[in-house]
Amino acid sequence: MKAIVISRPGGPEVLEQRELPTPEPGAGEIRVRVRASALNRADLLQRLGRYPAPAGVPQEIPGLEYAGEVDAVGPGAGLWAVGNRVMGIVGGAAHAEFVVVHEREAIHVPQNLSWEEAAAVPEAFLTAYDALFTRLELGMGEPVVIHAVGSGVGTAALQLARAAGALVLGTARTAAKLARARELGLDVAIDASQEDWPAAVERATDGAGVQAVLNLVGGRYLPGDLRVLRTGGRVVVVGTMAGHLAELDLGLLMRKRARVEGTVLRSRPLEEKIALARAFSAGALPLFSAGRIRPVVDRVYSFGELAEAHRQLETNESFGKLVLAW
Repeated sequence: MKAIVISRPGGPEVLEQRELPTPEPGAGEIRVRVRASALNRADLLQRLGRYPAPAGVPQEIPGLEYAGEVDAVGPGAGLWAVGNRVMGIVGGAAHAEFVVVHEREAIHVPQNLSWEEAAAVPEAFLTAYDALFTRLELGMGEPVVIHAVGSGVGTAALQLARAAGALVLGTARTAAKLARARELGLDVAIDASQEDWPAAVERATDGAGVQAVLNLVGGRYLPGDLRVLRTGGRVVVVGTMAGHLAELDLGLLMRKRARVEGTVLRSRPLEEKIALARAFSAGALPLFSAGRIRPVVDRVYSFGELAEAHRQLETNESFGKLVLAW
């Protein structure tokens, strides 16, 4: 099979396309012929040597999500048949023509999604779904702040929150991204490069603040998150583009009885990934089929253009997902 290999830690030029043995599915597994995948910041970090794949996952092949059809079924696997359209999130190795996954991790691809659209779903929407409804316990009508609302996870979270009846306030650092986010249903757009975003949240909520914050950037945003929370509010941190370190007013944290939680999907045990895949299939797939939510694809690259896609993601200028197709 063709696969993308990180030849050594470094820039996009270290990515090479090679011929590797096609993996065989084991007990309870399926092999998927990958038609499309997508690019994530974890892939950039893995390429730099800063974010190794979990144990048991090929270290040299990046790729956290896939969309394709079942190509082979391992012993004891009976949920899928050869030819079924599936998508999913994995610990790595999805930037190849074939990937092997546990059958219960795979998710049905709605008929109204193309391969490229399906590839833009797993990492962004599963991360957003878990963060909003499991970690933040977002309720109907609750106001939520989503940082980096124009990112892949941000556009997914925006649509899921709106579908759940939440009031969504989103931050981004360009007016263009905020304008496109409004087209997806963003209620309150805040340009974090031009204004004091916590003050903008307070104005938009008449001083009441919000019940939940989805922080996709980390760092210097965290003190503001605590400032805009209502008593008993919740923050979940999913990314660290704005830095790994933050200073918190612990007195304010205690007075507000707030909860700050971090989360990552890649290193979770198989049982947790299966549980999330099944919950997402039940709770979110019908929304795709009904056209109420949709993956946001900024641009589709061929795998031969992967280095260019890496460079584009590093600019922070994309809106939604950068997708890769064989």
